[in-house]
Amino acid sequence: MSKVTLQRLQELHDEYANRCDKLQRDLSQAYPSDSVEQAQARENDEVMEALLAEASTLLTQVDAAIERHQEGRYGLCTQCGDVIDDARLQALPTAQACIDCADQLSS
Repeated sequence: MSKVTLQRLQELHDEYANRCDKLQRDLSQAYPSDSVEQAQARENDEVMEALLAEASTLLTQVDAAIERHQEGRYGLCTQCGDVIDDARLQALPTAQACIDCADQLSS
């Protein structure tokens, strides 16, 4: 079975949750009164919103991986049931599919 531990998945969960919290705090700050500064702040918000969306997606994927780990299904392809290569899980701990199925899904 995979060398990716539940502890590593929990670390990823904490990292993404903290990132989401920080981005949400930054986005909730009031805009400056200067119109030029406001325009810059609004542009920055667009970038932060994209980063928040990405972090939220990653957090959801990590939570799903933690659930699979707790159920004893972590490291098994959700498509064919084969074992996912450990190198793939090391590189992408949230992988749900073996490389063959992932290739088929992306085609």
